[in-house]
Amino acid sequence: MLVKKTNYKYDGSKMRLLIEKPLIIIIGPTAVGKTEVSINLAEELNGEIISADSRLFYRGMNIGTAKPSSTDQNRVSHYLIDVADIDETWSLAVFQEAVYRIADEIRGRGKIPFLVGGTGQYVRAIIEGWCIPPQEPNSKLREKLQSWGYAIGSEKLYEKLQMLDPAAAEKIEPRNMRRTIRALEVILSTGRLFSTQRYRKPIDFQYKLIGLLRDRKELYQRIDKRIECMFRAGLLEEVQTILNSGFERNLPSLSAIGYKEAIALLHDEIDQDEAIRLIKRRTRQYVRRQANWFKESDPKIKWFRMKPGVNEVVKTFILSTDGWQYE
Repeated sequence: MLVKKTNYKYDGSKMRLLIEKPLIIIIGPTAVGKTEVSINLAEELNGEIISADSRLFYRGMNIGTAKPSSTDQNRVSHYLIDVADIDETWSLAVFQEAVYRIADEIRGRGKIPFLVGGTGQYVRAIIEGWCIPPQEPNSKLREKLQSWGYAIGSEKLYEKLQMLDPAAAEKIEPRNMRRTIRALEVILSTGRLFSTQRYRKPIDFQYKLIGLLRDRKELYQRIDKRIECMFRAGLLEEVQTILNSGFERNLPSLSAIGYKEAIALLHDEIDQDEAIRLIKRRTRQYVRRQANWFKESDPKIKWFRMKPGVNEVVKTFILSTDGWQYE
């Protein structure tokens, strides 16, 4: 849905939108180039960046998550990066509340919030105003479910959720044990399906949803190069440091692609060639799952192909009156 015509004014060399509660959202598959584009745009448009990548929450997980460098983070203020220890749980509800609060703070400084990331569920929760099930955490049940998950593996646990609540399972990645456990916890605590306990409330901001694309072959080449660079940059040393700090290998956060395989390599369960092969394969699978959240046919998303000059094209769209939406 379009909103009333947007006005603009200059703030020195920066352009600032005069629209009620704007939010610019940049999505796209892993390795497409969201970090570079979003930082360039935020610099030019007086913006600050909120991460919508759940892997970036955790301190110490830098190389394997392709976390923006300190240099990049110094160019533009970033939020929701390094906000939790590896053994902490950051729920979808906590993330949602934090995004709404931080976006308001950014606007209060006369700047534009940019929400950037590839975790589709997290972005959808923001723009669709999901009301997360209010069930309080059941720590004893959660511990039992975690122990069960560690014993049978994340994918087997996911199969249990599929049997109990197929609709909820469709919205969760099979290897994401943390979200699978949360759904099972709510089901077993309330006796009701997790998928029936989510409803929506109207959002009170206006947004543009911008998607970045590359040809699949080119994207896979970038993924392969990124993974090989991660090993050269010290992924194994990073993971060894995490384990040496006392964190258990079966923590949900360490099931992230790259970390699980690196841990298996460090325990001599696979060799490095096999680790790299698995990470490449699982990252491709992850890209396909990302595409299920944000389809090229979705009329709410304005897609841009990554090529020379894309920054200026996206900037022109942001500064146009087209594409503003609200629920």
